[in-house]
Amino acid sequence: MSTEKKVRVAIVGAGRFGTRRAMAITKNAASEIRVVADRLPRTAESLAKTLGSSHSTDWEESVTRKDIDAVVVATSTQFLSEVTHKALSAGKHVLCEKPFGRTAAEARPSVEEAATKNLCLKVGYNHRYHPAVAKAHELFEQGSIGEIQFLRCLYGHGGRQDYEREWRADPKLSGGGQLLDQGVHALDLFRWFLGDFQEVKAYTATSYWPIAPAEDNVFALLRTGDGRLASLHASWTNWKNVFSFEVFGEKGFLSVNGLGGNYGPERLCLGTRHTVGAKPKERWFDYEGPDQSLEEEWKDFLSCIATGRRPPSDGEESMRTLQLVEAIYQAAESTQGVGLPSGDQSIASSASV
Repeated sequence: MSTEKKVRVAIVGAGRFGTRRAMAITKNAASEIRVVADRLPRTAESLAKTLGSSHSTDWEESVTRKDIDAVVVATSTQFLSEVTHKALSAGKHVLCEKPFGRTAAEARPSVEEAATKNLCLKVGYNHRYHPAVAKAHELFEQGSIGEIQFLRCLYGHGGRQDYEREWRADPKLSGGGQLLDQGVHALDLFRWFLGDFQEVKAYTATSYWPIAPAEDNVFALLRTGDGRLASLHASWTNWKNVFSFEVFGEKGFLSVNGLGGNYGPERLCLGTRHTVGAKPKERWFDYEGPDQSLEEEWKDFLSCIATGRRPPSDGEESMRTLQLVEAIYQAAESTQGVGLPSGDQSIASSASV
C-alpha cells in the first residue's frame, strides 16, 4: 500500500463541468476531494454527498483551508480569475477551467502570483489530452508531415432548449459568445502546434440565438510572423455536433475528427504524399473508448505539482490565448471588407448603345 501523501483538493463550482472534473479526480488514487463549494447550497451538497466530502457556500473559506493543497476552479467565466487568484494567494496549486477569465487583464494577476509563489497554475484545455489530438501532436513532433503550412478547425453544435437564457449567452458574465466557449479550445491547439500569431482577420455573427452582442458564430484567419495560417469556424448554429482539426504540412497532413459522445468517435488520419498529384498514403488511428481527457489532464497536473514541471496550457500560455481572443474580437469590429460591384444591373442593361 502506498504511503505517499495524497493531494487534497477543493472544488469551486459544482455545476455540470465541475461535476465532471470531480468525477475525473476520484479516479486518481493520488488525490482526494476534501470540500465542494458552490453558491447554491443544494448543488454543493448534492455533489459533496456523491463524493463523500464536506460542502460549503463560502468559496473563500474553502480555498484558504489549511488542509487543501490544490483548487479546481469550475465556475462561470466571470468568477474564474477572482477565485483562482485568491487560491494562489493562499499558496494553493490551481487548475482553472478555460478560458481563465473574460480578458487577459483579468488573468494577468494570477499568472504573476503563481510565478511569485512558484505554484502550479494550469488552465483546463483538456482537448490536448484527447487521444487523437495527442497522437497528432506526437506525430507532428516526430516530423511525420514536415513543416506546417496551415491549420484548419471547425467546431460547433446547435445549442439546446433555452440556450439564450444560460449564463454563457450573456457577455457580461461570459466575456463573449462561442469564441470564448468552444473557439478557445481551437486557439489553444493552434498555439500548441504553431506558437504565437502576429496578425488576425475575423468576422463574427449572431445568426440565430437572441444573444447580441455575443456571437453564435466566429470566423477567424490567423497568420504567424513567418506567414503560416490557421483558419477557425466555431459555431452554435451548426445544428449537428462537429469537431474537425486538420494540420497540413509539406510532406502530408493530420486530420482529427470527433471527440467521442455526440461528436462521434475520435479518428485520426495521417496522410503522407509521395508523388505530387497522386493520392496520399493514409494511416488511420481509431479511439472508440470513453472520453478520458479530464482524467489524463488531472494526472498530468498532479505530475507537474510533484516534479515542478511547467504544465501544458499554463497560466502564461492561456493568458496569451486570451490576448488572441481579444485580437479576434477587435479584428471583427474593425474589418473593412473589399467591396464588389453591385449586382443590381446586368452588363447588358448597363452597356452603352
